[in-house]
Amino acid sequence: MTSENYSDLFSKHFSFWEHLSSAEKNFFLENTVSTHYQKGTCVHSGNADCIGILLVTHGQLRTYLLSEEGRDVTIFRLFPGNVCVLSASCMLDSITFDVFIDAEEDTDVLLMNSSAFHEMAEKNIYVKCFTYQIATERFSDVMWAMEQILFMGIDKRLAIFLWDECSKNHTDKISLTHEQIAKYMGTAREVVSRMLKYFAGEGIVELYRGGVKVVDKEKLRNIIPTEK
Repeated sequence: MTSENYSDLFSKHFSFWEHLSSAEKNFFLENTVSTHYQKGTCVHSGNADCIGILLVTHGQLRTYLLSEEGRDVTIFRLFPGNVCVLSASCMLDSITFDVFIDAEEDTDVLLMNSSAFHEMAEKNIYVKCFTYQIATERFSDVMWAMEQILFMGIDKRLAIFLWDECSKNHTDKISLTHEQIAKYMGTAREVVSRMLKYFAGEGIVELYRGGVKVVDKEKLRNIIPTEK
């Protein structure tokens, strides 16, 4: 990918881009590399790891918390066009917990050096505002995930997950196993399997090997809390 391609992507996904001088844009480009992660690769491993700002161009990343016992809880996933600043946690003093990021698929990203980005944020208010805007959005995702785990029944959580997957991929078919769904929801596979079997019995979904098909969106929507 060329610097011109980088510039086009940054203009589209970084709101501060139009407020940069030519010299600042060149500095940004000079400190950005295109990186490929194979499926299963650990991209970021806690606060000790500060690789930089990520812009996903292809594939999918999963961001999660990890307990001392080794149990992980997915807090959000990143898709093409998504930006992640938690991978540069050394820039944000407010981040006091370890965040881990894995490649769920073969994934390509544009990666900007954290020190260079921090230097730009200190000099340009638009870059700084963008950084905290993205961090705030991600913290909102974290709080939403925790709210579901702590306060919602598994039926509502599963309904929200299925609805969001259908909306995001523009299809009624969700090509994820019960184990994958459980991982993304932060629960046990057996719990997901039981609830999917119940949904199937109610005519909401059909189950097939390696996936789920939503057959009655109205019934599924009625399970979701009205504020979602």
